[in-house]
Amino acid sequence: MHNEELLATAAELRRSSTRLSRRLRAERHGDGVGALGFSLLGRLYRHGPMTAGELAESERLQPQSLTRTLATLEEKRLVTRSRASGDRRRHQITLTEEGADVLMRYAQESDAWLAQRMARELTPTERGLLRLAAGLLDRLVSGDGEGREADGPS
Repeated sequence: MHNEELLATAAELRRSSTRLSRRLRAERHGDGVGALGFSLLGRLYRHGPMTAGELAESERLQPQSLTRTLATLEEKRLVTRSRASGDRRRHQITLTEEGADVLMRYAQESDAWLAQRMARELTPTERGLLRLAAGLLDRLVSGDGEGREADGPS
């Protein structure tokens, strides 16, 4: 593929993935967790307890940018904070059972909505292509670390 074709394909993929992400967010019930909140819950689900600094680094944000979101998650009892055993100045943030339940419910609702749309709009061959494309997208985002994942469990 020539450079112009590659750039055009990249632009189409970016636009499509952005629209899909927005649509999935729109389908989510008014839970007050937000996209960043779900991303943090998903990261804690996959990687276990982390400090605010580690979470911020994984999201490519400054720790101060997480303050409000973490406070909301803690207020909703979706995460807990406790002193880190090795450094009493740092807090470990842990996903609660309720937080895991909220994350699972969101993932199940999103998956069900998307599966329903795929069944209605796409042929079996097209659905197979999307399955292949999903694996390719995972390869693209995992090449630079982990990428930002807001959907929760895999």
